[in-house]
Amino acid sequence: DLIMKHILYMGDFKIAEVAEHVKLPHSIVDTALEILRREKFIEVKGATEYTRSTYNFTITGQGKNHANELLEICRYVGPAPVPLDVYKNLVEVQTIKNIIVNEETVQEAFSHLILSPRLLRRLGPAISSGKAMFIYGPAGNGKTTIAETIGNVLPGTVYMPHAIIVGGQIITIFDPVNHIPVNSEPAAEHTDQRWIKIKRPVIMTGGELTLKTLDLDFNAISKFYEASLQMKANNGLFIVDDFGRQQMDPQSLLNRWIVPLERRTDFMTLHTGMKFDIPFDQIVIFATNLEPKNLVDEAFLRRIRYKIKIDHPSEDEYEAIFIKVTEANGIPYKRDMLDYLIKHYYKKFGVKFNACHPRDIVDHIIDDAHYYNRTAGMNKESIDIAWENYFVEM
Repeated sequence: DLIMKHILYMGDFKIAEVAEHVKLPHSIVDTALEILRREKFIEVKGATEYTRSTYNFTITGQGKNHANELLEICRYVGPAPVPLDVYKNLVEVQTIKNIIVNEETVQEAFSHLILSPRLLRRLGPAISSGKAMFIYGPAGNGKTTIAETIGNVLPGTVYMPHAIIVGGQIITIFDPVNHIPVNSEPAAEHTDQRWIKIKRPVIMTGGELTLKTLDLDFNAISKFYEASLQMKANNGLFIVDDFGRQQMDPQSLLNRWIVPLERRTDFMTLHTGMKFDIPFDQIVIFATNLEPKNLVDEAFLRRIRYKIKIDHPSEDEYEAIFIKVTEANGIPYKRDMLDYLIKHYYKKFGVKFNACHPRDIVDHIIDDAHYYNRTAGMNKESIDIAWENYFVEM
């Protein structure tokens, strides 16, 4: 049936071309095409040699009618789907629980950030454990950046199917928007090409997250499903950013995930009513600037292995961030101007340091210099203007 839907759009075709579309071995495609020929859905149009691999096939009028009938049932036209059991087995083989992350890898991944040694000391074991994390603290201090960097720490690559089949229903999993294919040597003939090699997935969602996105998405027109976000994140990382600001009650999300987080298994339901279990194999990171105790109860926090607070940077850390930002933008760093900024603004108005402030203040300095066609630099005038533009008047 899948081959029939493919060849409807192909015109004349050879065995190798069909095999490339459905990602199945030539031998399987050859057998299927022979069955279709006997049923008069396709016919041989010609050949350059006497071998079947050179045959030119074309679809018949009867075949077109049959293909259109199949499209009314399901409009999926892509690589052949993988059985659910095979998918579950390979997710288990590639489990995030078996990743190996060492101190050197973590330090290198976070080298572009200014973090205290104590924070890095806590992040390393949390990543290596493959368990859920709760990252919290005041806004603007790098929670999202840290969560994204954890995705870069995850080692290796994994195989993900283009689609799976459950109870006769097709569910697409590979998402070119969120999954990054890894270029490798051309696959050998014996390799199962229904799977695609990708970097360990990193799925991030924020305020747009709803309970619906955690379930299968059935398209009533195409008549097949798109996988839920957590299915797309299997063997990788799932970041719930700005937790507590979703279009649903936080407790509803937590209730939905209490069992998956504890048992590492989730359950899905088809529109036919059929229920089935899938692996819940991912590091889940909840990042929020809201007070955790106001969002979740003790029962849920107990299921989150690691709770890590990302606080305001110290003055030394703030300076280190400022130096890194000015160097990245080609602006000479001046310690006396930073002292001016701290004394006349931060201490005067009682404003706490935020890790994002140096980047944003320097951006204002650059914007002002660009408008007046002069070289950007740290001086009292540029700092005064940057502060007035950036902060709400106290």
